[in-house]
Amino acid sequence: MRIGVISDTHGSLSAWKKVIGTIFSNVDMILHAGDLFYYGPRNPVPEGYAPGDLANAMNKLEIPIIAVKGNCDSEVDQLVTNFPIQSPFAFCQIDHLRILVNHGHELDDEQKIDIARKWGIDLFICGHTHRQKLTRDSGVVLLNPGSPSLPKEEPTVAIVDINKKGEAEIRVINADTGEVVLE
Repeated sequence: MRIGVISDTHGSLSAWKKVIGTIFSNVDMILHAGDLFYYGPRNPVPEGYAPGDLANAMNKLEIPIIAVKGNCDSEVDQLVTNFPIQSPFAFCQIDHLRILVNHGHELDDEQKIDIARKWGIDLFICGHTHRQKLTRDSGVVLLNPGSPSLPKEEPTVAIVDINKKGEAEIRVINADTGEVVLE
């Protein structure tokens, strides 16, 4: 199974289309770590800002999307989506791989690791910082895919490939070039 991991799209339809048409073109599902539609008062308006059109594009996906609410998301966002925007966590298990998604704005890395250990989570996915991160700590993988629309460094998303043994190969990928930047 191949999972596309994205965060902090902030209403950018152009960033979404670029990723969906390339890096995510053959994924089986998408995990979104929050800040879907609104860019927030501290951020510039992203290129291609069209939150209604982005919601429509996400609604038309023919694969599942699991999303969590970020600090820039609001209750009204749920009115324009046909998939649940969960808060504060979304849990999924694929084979033996246990994944927890949270936007990450209220937890530091130590708290994320503690939660993961307590609940037997293998992969903790978060966003919020707009910076890609991939670390391993005592059997727990922390993944922040960065942001394809308002990156602090380079525009990134991630791919998680799960093999038949339930093991995950994780790559953070530059959304513009397709090059792997972390693995």
